[in-house]
Order: sequence, then C-alpha cells, then structure tokens
Amino acid sequence: MKKRIHILIALTGILSAYSCSDWLDVTPNTDVPAKELFTTENGFKSALAGLYITMTEEDTYGKNLTFGLMDQLAQMYDRLPEGTTSRNSIYIYDRETSGGYNTKGTLANVWRSQYNIIANANNLLKWLDLNGESVIADSTTRNMIRGEALAMRAFLHFDLLRGWGPMNYAADNAAKDAKCIPYRTVADHSKQPLLPAKEITENILKDLKEARECLKHEKDIDLSDRTVNRNMRLNYHAVNAMLARVYSYAGEKDSAAMHAKMVIEECGLALESSNENDPIISKEVIFGLNMHELKDNLSEYFAIGDKMTTKYYLNLSTLNSIFESVGTESEDMRAKGTAFHRNNEQQCAISLKYIENDNEIIPLIRLPEMYYIACEAAADSEDAAFYVNTVRNKRGISKAKDVACDTDEQRIAALSKEYRKEFYGEGQYFWFLKTRGVTGTLAHSPEVTLVEENFIFPLPDTEVEYGWTEEEEENMEEEQTEQGGGEITPRG
Repeated sequence: MKKRIHILIALTGILSAYSCSDWLDVTPNTDVPAKELFTTENGFKSALAGLYITMTEEDTYGKNLTFGLMDQLAQMYDRLPEGTTSRNSIYIYDRETSGGYNTKGTLANVWRSQYNIIANANNLLKWLDLNGESVIADSTTRNMIRGEALAMRAFLHFDLLRGWGPMNYAADNAAKDAKCIPYRTVADHSKQPLLPAKEITENILKDLKEARECLKHEKDIDLSDRTVNRNMRLNYHAVNAMLARVYSYAGEKDSAAMHAKMVIEECGLALESSNENDPIISKEVIFGLNMHELKDNLSEYFAIGDKMTTKYYLNLSTLNSIFESVGTESEDMRAKGTAFHRNNEQQCAISLKYIENDNEIIPLIRLPEMYYIACEAAADSEDAAFYVNTVRNKRGISKAKDVACDTDEQRIAALSKEYRKEFYGEGQYFWFLKTRGVTGTLAHSPEVTLVEENFIFPLPDTEVEYGWTEEEEENMEEEQTEQGGGEITPRG
C-alpha cells in the first residue's frame, strides 16, 4: 500500500514478526524511547494517534477486518484471487496455500497485528500510570487518553474473540467455557493463557465500563457537529455502542437494548435518507478511522475502469440477490447508482464506498447497527419491527414492504438481510452469521454452504508453538496451592 501519513509514525518495530521486546521500549510511533516520549502531553497524544493509525493497516481494519477477509468469508464478492477456482477455498484454515486466498497466513497476520496494537495500548496505559499526573496537568485530558486506550484494548480483543472464539456464544452454554484467546493487559512479551470465552467477554465489558467512566465528560457531545471531530475516535457514544454490541453478542438483551437506545437518543446523529456523493453515509458514523489518501491506497481493490475483474467486484446477479432488487430497479438507495458503479458490458458492479469517500473514512460503528441491536433485543414484537423498519424506510423502502418481527425466526431473517445490505464492504455480516449460529447455503452464493467449522479460526502456529502451555497452567496451579489455594488468577 502507498500509505502516506501526515503524523509521521514509524511502524518498524510495531510490525516485527513475533517478538514484542523490540518495540515495547519505543511507542507505537517513533524511534524515540518511551521514557522520553512520555515526558510530554504531546508525547502521550502522539502515541494514542499512532494506535489509530496502525489500525488502518491492511492486516487490521484497513482491509482484512473490514472489506477484505471478512467480506470475502461472507462471499460478498464474485472475484476469485489468482490461484483458485473455488469460492470454498477461502475456508482452508489448516494449511498455507501458495495461490488463492491463503487464509491461514492472513489470519496469522491479523492475530499478530491486533496483539501488537493491544500491547502498545497497554504500554501507553503503563506510562500513563507512571507519568500521567506529573506530565498532563488537566485531569480531563488524562481521562480522555486513558478512556480511549481502554476502549481500544476492548475493541481489538472483541474482534479477536469473534474470530477465534466459539460460535453462537449467547445460545450455547458450553461455548462460554471454550478457551480461545489471551486477554492481554500487560505491556511485555510474557506468555499469557488462553481464557474461556466468558472470561474474555467479562474483561471486555470491564474495560468498556471503565472507559465510559473516563469519558463521561463527553456525554453531551453532539457527533453531528463535525467541528468536534470525535467520531474518528473512541468517544463516549462509541463506547456505549460497543457495550451494546458486546451485550448483544452475549445475549444480554436488556443491557444491549438499553445501551443501543442511549446511543440513538444521545449521540446527536440521525439516520440519513440519501447517500448521494457519500455512499459510506459518513453522517451516521459513530466511530471510524481516517485513512490518508484512502482512494489511492485502496485503488488496488476498488477503482472504476473499463474492466473491473482485478477489483472486489460482484456480478449484477449477486448484487440483485443481496439487495433483493430486480435489474437496476430498486427502492433501496443502498443498491442504486449512488452506492454501486455498474458495468453493464461486464455484467458486474463495484461498491463506491471506498471510491467516493471524500472524508476518507473507514467506518467501524455506524448508527443503523444500534437500531438492529434494539430490534433483536426488543421484548415487544411491534417495537422490534419499528426499529428495523425505521432503517428500511430511511433507505427508501416503502412502508408497504415493512417486515414483521413476530417470532425470533422472523427477526433473525429480517436482520440477516439488513446486515448484508447495510454493512456491505464493512465486514460485519460474517460476524452476524457466526454470532447467531446461522449456517447453511448463502442465498447470494448458492454454491457455498457454511458449516460451523468455517466460523471458528484455529490458533496461529506461533501461538501453538510458543504460547501458553498446559505445563505452565499446571505450574501456576501448584504455585497457587503452595500459597494457600484459592482461585487461579492468570497473569496479565
């Protein structure tokens, strides 16, 4: 990628292959030692900005955890990479492949990159504890930095949990005990144990609640006021949105509904009825990332030309299936020419979300998701229908076509269609299917039948070879016993 960044953050250490020791003494940004960087308020702010910038790399949210791998896994594109003729080959997780998707290698890069950012967030928090009060006079600024770092740690761990954790967590009691990933709260290269999914979820919620408390001074900010420019950061409303997302994942419907409604009522954003010149619908972004020169950086994947066969295209028939449209006729603005460029000669189309994106935004949380969470969590079927149909009507679908949500099956069916439409190119649909335990043949890709094994990522080889071992678990148990028993508390 031709990444040009205004804030000059050197990522040489942070992306080192598997060792943490080289980059924990410089943070995430410069070759300035951490003990020097964290002696000024600007140093702390630069370190935090560096974390957001690193999240735009292609191994994380600049590709694979948004429009790239995640939407490929959900079969949102008809383009097949060179080296394969099978759409099903993307689900080869157990071995490296020299051509095609090489999903195993991609997942290893995602794992490494997520934990690198987490470690640097932990490093920032460590130095904030050491130097924060003496360096940053204003307590609100200190709280803002702490709140964003905690929220980022939770956000990154949650996507690791969604990938490497169990399927259908809310409905499967056994899934809660499945050991899946470490929850790292230390800024070093020590091995950390794989924790049960339930414990990971509890840690995520703990970090988010602490982050919200740190950011409570932002409760009254209006995200529609672009002079505030907080919707490109993990702001107070974004933390509430993440709480809604995590509670929804966990099946805690009352808490999910409460936080989703708080965001809808308090964040200042409103659902838009037009995506003209703004297919990403940036006015609905609660939290996103700025990618400098986004259009140039992503032209390898999204660009309009005579032929789009090297891009992330979909056939017109697939587009019509995803968006339930007939030919070029659609009430839904998400399927119109304001959202997709159609090449009638090639009979394919390409999303405009990363082509006509003047604000250079990679959206990570948008307002419609809060309506969908409120729909799924609603105790009353009429309330559920209200939330999902409100989004549909804003997108141009007439009230005559409102959907019913009288049963759980109707809600999931309606939401499945809406997630795949609303978040096309944003990587959320695969997570929706996994979280709800939806398997079977995809309507828009009938040659693919998803099974549970397609949804659970195996640990990278490096974690298996160099990570926490049963022997270390046994040693910890012995230490706890010698010290008088009690619960085993994983280090970090």
